[in-house]
Amino acid sequence: MCGIVGFVNNGARASERSVLGRMNDAIVHRGPDEDGYFVKGNVGLAMRRLSIIDLASGQQPIFTPDGTKCIVFNGEIYNYQELREGLIARGHTLKTKSDTEAVLHLYDEYGPDCLQHLRGMFAIAIWDDVEKTLFLARDRVGKKPILYSHQPNGDLIFGSEFQALLKHPSVSRDVDYNAIDSYLSYICVPAPQTAFKAIRKLEPGHWLRWKAGEIETRRYWLPDFSKKIKISEEEAIEETTRILRESTRLRMISEVPLGAFLSGGVDSSAIVALMAQESSTPVKTFSIGFEDEDFSELKYAKKVAEHVGAEYNEFIVRPNATEILPTLVDHYGEPYADSSALPTYYVSRETRQHVTVALNGDGGDESFAGYERYMAMQVAELYRKVPFRKMLFEPFVNALPSSEKKKTRIRDAQRFLISANMDRPMRYFHWMSSIKQKSKQAIYTDSFKQMVAENRAEHFLSDWYEKANGTGVIDSTLLTDQMTYLPNDLLVKVDIASMANSLEARSPFLDHKMIEFAASLPENLKVNRYRPKYLLKKVAARLVPPEVIYRQKMGFGVPIGRWFRGDLKDMVYSTLLSEKAAGRGIFKPESVKRMLDRHVSFEEDSTHQIWSLLMLELWFQRFID
Repeated sequence: MCGIVGFVNNGARASERSVLGRMNDAIVHRGPDEDGYFVKGNVGLAMRRLSIIDLASGQQPIFTPDGTKCIVFNGEIYNYQELREGLIARGHTLKTKSDTEAVLHLYDEYGPDCLQHLRGMFAIAIWDDVEKTLFLARDRVGKKPILYSHQPNGDLIFGSEFQALLKHPSVSRDVDYNAIDSYLSYICVPAPQTAFKAIRKLEPGHWLRWKAGEIETRRYWLPDFSKKIKISEEEAIEETTRILRESTRLRMISEVPLGAFLSGGVDSSAIVALMAQESSTPVKTFSIGFEDEDFSELKYAKKVAEHVGAEYNEFIVRPNATEILPTLVDHYGEPYADSSALPTYYVSRETRQHVTVALNGDGGDESFAGYERYMAMQVAELYRKVPFRKMLFEPFVNALPSSEKKKTRIRDAQRFLISANMDRPMRYFHWMSSIKQKSKQAIYTDSFKQMVAENRAEHFLSDWYEKANGTGVIDSTLLTDQMTYLPNDLLVKVDIASMANSLEARSPFLDHKMIEFAASLPENLKVNRYRPKYLLKKVAARLVPPEVIYRQKMGFGVPIGRWFRGDLKDMVYSTLLSEKAAGRGIFKPESVKRMLDRHVSFEEDSTHQIWSLLMLELWFQRFID
């Protein structure tokens, strides 16, 4: 596991070793064990290494035997031993036992098609000194990031994190305000946008090739939901368990201490149970909780650990906003408002005191339909078929009293009816938006409305609904989440929070074989009679106590709404209503104050909206001011 950086100048202009060094130093947390450099002519590549596999001889950069190709690599290839054996059998000479060298030789043999052979998470940069090309590639689902800046003069600059690219003097910090508008809908900036005009994200499942100042990008992988298999429920349970077991076993390959995050939910519990079955020693598990029991699943995590004979470690967090918020803003590099980044950072920090690698349950929901919104999408499809539905239901439900002080079923029903009459993409966009379009218009200044008038944040979802080749609403929504919510939000959260603490996070559910198999299953094994995650819960219930599996889903939340009325109240008011914030011309101060006042007085719950505005302003202060 590493971080990578680099650039290639268009023309004969020599690369600057000092610039490359500053870029690489900016990501030392991703790889504190060692660094490596390649500087030749107009190209420079560098990396920081967190040693996991082949500790003795896996140093990068690595070259082909003839010295014409050079690689820096971030990630892990879990089938690398099999790949090495095949390469040696075909006459390749490998000097190390590392996965990095195997990737380079595969590229030497297959070119970009080498990516089809890789099973794992990766960000790759390969310089071909004969063809004078730079090849970048990102893993199928987007576990490992690649940011790049293609300059007007043809130069290409890339790296694992924003801090690295911003160390290059050619990369401008000019703000992309369309991206800010998108962020306020999604709590993150959706790829390929970033908050900086000069920087873009290489999307998951894509490669990029630079030559003579021009770049070409191409998608090489996409799950196919159209090819359904005929399978019984029992067969599906057995095959899901088999693939997940194999995926878990592969991710337990390590030459350094290894453990697992254990939340007490379905996904992480299943992973820990399978790890326990595959391990000859007790699995080290790490769980985090808050003093506020409404946001704690520790009792379930402990029950799972005891059931499978794992070593249980729990941490009770008392967040210090002054300490943690600047740290998060620094590491994420652009506005990011998923509040579960807080516990993810804390659990990563504590876990790193004990192990270097931690498995997790990420990705189970997005393949096996674990969110209630999948069920809601299905219900909405049925509702839209009801004759005279607007006359029968909507007047009655809308007449019921509803409180904005907290989430209620009445409020949920009212919001459901509003969105159920929309088509699939707009309905899902409405549900996924942190700040609804109407609410954004209410707080935007007139000048900012004009500035972002052409941005269509909903297109990041609607485009995938149009491309979905599944026949039903569940499959099309799963594909949309796998291509948007998963890589833009969840995987960014875990990559940044874990690597900030020099911890490698591995996700068995994100093995592409697992995702492809889940895509081939009929929808009724994912949501069955309005029961989300139907099949995966059946699998998990054979591994851990059923009472852990069949309970209300909690998520990985934190009580920030209460903090805004208590410990963080003064900070939020002073930050969001400062002259500097008002001077940006994005929000109307009186509208922001009204939102804060109504939240503090319990007139409405604006937790997510306030958090989004706070993280945005802190980002402006850190990266723009």
